[in-house]
Amino acid sequence: MTTKIVLSRCFSLLALRQSVFTASPKYVNNSPMLLTTEGTRSSFARSFAVTPNDETSPESNSEELIVDQKNASKMRSRIIPVETSMKYLKSKGYSSTYGEDPVWVRYRRNFKGQFAPKTRKTCIRQEKISTGNPCPICRDEYLILDYRNVELLKQFISPFNGAILPTEKTGLCQHKHRELVVAIIKAKDYGLIKFDVPSREYEYSDYQKS
Repeated sequence: MTTKIVLSRCFSLLALRQSVFTASPKYVNNSPMLLTTEGTRSSFARSFAVTPNDETSPESNSEELIVDQKNASKMRSRIIPVETSMKYLKSKGYSSTYGEDPVWVRYRRNFKGQFAPKTRKTCIRQEKISTGNPCPICRDEYLILDYRNVELLKQFISPFNGAILPTEKTGLCQHKHRELVVAIIKAKDYGLIKFDVPSREYEYSDYQKS
């Protein structure tokens, strides 16, 4: 059944006929209502009042709570300080989740074929995770890529030659990989990460005038 909602508008300058439209009872509470009329302008608002006919069950409330928790876990609008991320790396929750391995070791990508393709551009769009399998950094909001977070940056540096591990190995998205490169270079400039500089020996006699 439908409910007829009649909105009558009386203006001194414009003569409008009475407008009648039908709406479903589901949307009656969300129907536009005329509040004030000033000259030729009219302001509308939507009513979200709960009527006695509305039925709320514990099952529906629990389902809505589960949906809200899933949506909240995907949001990335909250700003996590770097100090909090550094404490997180030393916490029991981090050790129980990742153990002694780097954060990218247990991560597995979903792709077809034998060779891994190029990683996605980004996992977060409009401050929300937009994929079902985000990269190791995007999935954990407490992993902050910053030049001060040295313990996290060292996990993405090869212990053999000191080079930054590629995305094919770590699985990072392109956006987070660029942030990683900037953070590591900045940490090296500040002297927080040690790196070897190749030594060269010159024969100065070749450059001296005979």
